[in-house]
Amino acid sequence: MNRRMLLCAVLATASISALAQNPFLQKRYGTPYEIPPFEKFTMDNYREGMLVGMDEERKEILAIINNTDEPTFENVIVALDKAGETLSRTRSVWSTLNSSNSTPEFQALAQEMSPLSSELSNFISMNSDLFAKIKYVYDNQAKYNLNAEQKSLLKKTYDRYVNGGALLSQAQKDEVAKINLELSNLQLQFSQNLLHDTNNTYVIAESLKELEGLPQANIDQAAELAEKIGQKGKYAFNMQRPSCNPVLQYCKNRELRKKVYLMYNDRCNHGDQYDNKAIAAEIIRLRARKAQIMGYTDYAASQLGTKMAENAANVYNLLDQVWTPAVAKAQEEIADIKAMMKADKVKGQPQRWDYMYYLDKAKKAKFNVDEAEISEYLEINAVQQGIFYVANKLYGLSFNERTEDYPQYEATAKSWDVIDKDGNVIAIFYSDYFPRDGKGAGAWCGGFRGQTYDGAQRVQPIVTNVCNMTLPSADKPALQTLDNVETMFHEFGHALHSFFRNVKYSGTSGTERDFVELPSQINEHWAFEPEVLKVYAKHYKTGETIPDELIEKIQASSKYGQGFATTELVAAALVDMDLHTLANVPEDLDVMKFQTEVMNQRGIPAQILPRYSVTNFSHSIGGGYAAGYYSYIWSEVLDCDAFQAFVETGDIFNQEVAERFRKYVLTPGGIDSGSKMYQNFRGRQPEIKGLLENRGL
Repeated sequence: MNRRMLLCAVLATASISALAQNPFLQKRYGTPYEIPPFEKFTMDNYREGMLVGMDEERKEILAIINNTDEPTFENVIVALDKAGETLSRTRSVWSTLNSSNSTPEFQALAQEMSPLSSELSNFISMNSDLFAKIKYVYDNQAKYNLNAEQKSLLKKTYDRYVNGGALLSQAQKDEVAKINLELSNLQLQFSQNLLHDTNNTYVIAESLKELEGLPQANIDQAAELAEKIGQKGKYAFNMQRPSCNPVLQYCKNRELRKKVYLMYNDRCNHGDQYDNKAIAAEIIRLRARKAQIMGYTDYAASQLGTKMAENAANVYNLLDQVWTPAVAKAQEEIADIKAMMKADKVKGQPQRWDYMYYLDKAKKAKFNVDEAEISEYLEINAVQQGIFYVANKLYGLSFNERTEDYPQYEATAKSWDVIDKDGNVIAIFYSDYFPRDGKGAGAWCGGFRGQTYDGAQRVQPIVTNVCNMTLPSADKPALQTLDNVETMFHEFGHALHSFFRNVKYSGTSGTERDFVELPSQINEHWAFEPEVLKVYAKHYKTGETIPDELIEKIQASSKYGQGFATTELVAAALVDMDLHTLANVPEDLDVMKFQTEVMNQRGIPAQILPRYSVTNFSHSIGGGYAAGYYSYIWSEVLDCDAFQAFVETGDIFNQEVAERFRKYVLTPGGIDSGSKMYQNFRGRQPEIKGLLENRGL
């Protein structure tokens, strides 16, 4: 039985009454702002919603193909852009929850849907009859009198089909379709393995004596986790950063730091059923093969042509400019670490598990700054109000909490109306900050619905910030590190981009991958400005505003440690590029050996590894940032230069500059290229000088 027959058979077994009650299959949810009624959804609802949605989209595509009227922008390009509404509505909820609240049932459904989704995608992207109509409209676009957004949608649609294989021979299409299916399954398996190793692998400390130096809040959390996994009386650390990073930064016990460091960096590299080495190697091989079929020398070339960077040479040129001063700065930091180790009478060379601990001690010695003391002023709800303050000062936004009366997908998440300066609600925002079982590692901005139009009416996006921040403890609220605060500001920058986006077509909503981090990274610049700190940094016990002395220490020490931070970031970007510029991937590729070799060739300090090892590099191997992890550095050139547009006026909240940034960067989606949007905002192209200064390089 082929997959199409299987889909029909599954739908046939679902009762008509059950389908009729499925919220995904209704015209409306009947909730405020049509927020998904999370509490009503069952696993069958998700399954049926996606199956019915796939069936509907296939029929919609066939209707476009079988339309005997002359192809036009409306009956081909717009119809294609609108196709798959039910599938999109279901998948946006399901995928968001699968990454933040995953369960074995969600993961099983992901495995079931993956081949069906790939088959539908191949049917659409490689359909010769459909592409013939797209090409007809593209070739005759002059007669349709298209506006800028329509021209952009047409070009993006045409390019997507060409890049998807529409011009290939049938034999080549068949091979690419097979590769797409294999990649979909492998990337899903990679991600599920990583979710397991992040949340379900532990380092256990037997006694309190082993935890000297660790803040009491982290000790309490480790005791709670140990009890939860049946190790009452001990202390457990999983591989979520809020659990393991404090050990690396504060714990005097070198052996415990080593265990935690190795466990974290070797996620999915233990030779067990969750090992990702072979999976990652096969993904790299398949991507390279697909690129070659498409006529490219390597996978990176197939990805970069539609990005701001344009080609691998430009990417390497930027990374090389940052790499050399970053490594030099890291060597200075290593000298400081050696001095601190000598003072502690620790013999031998610094190891990777020594870096965070002794760098923190060196930072305290140099700047008399204690991050544990600073964190007492960084309670998570207060930080969020600081984020809202910046959004209000820049763009006039206000936020009305609606957690009590809006549908909630998670008890610890909060929901907000996002209200523009004219009083209109322009978006719904969910903040979901705490780690839990089933949540992926890291932090991201997502959503349950993108910004759309219903006729002439703009439909508000439903946006999420999902993070893994420090939890409250028995005697303290959720006090955050400076890094966590920066992450919160970063992800909210993405949210602002989603709030303000105003495009008519879904196909023009996205920007180039190496431009999309500009809105998030520029928002980080306000996080530790003195004016902003005085708004949100209040002592959790006394309510005292953070004193000027501490602000000065934060400012003075802000660039310390950037050698390490920049080197590990650029190292990951280089490994990503090196893997994806392989023209011929060896059959016996060992991705971890490859990582070690290319890093040694570039002279990475022995005390530093790339930010992610290949077996847990979800950005690159698991999906969206393949041959694109350089985007963070590329966008940092933009954000540092863009922030200077505010600084140059003498007012970091300059309303004219903020309005220009909103108009030219945050609102247009992907109607214009990143280069054009930046040129419109800044009046020129960006310069790298600001990035090097911002990182102290």
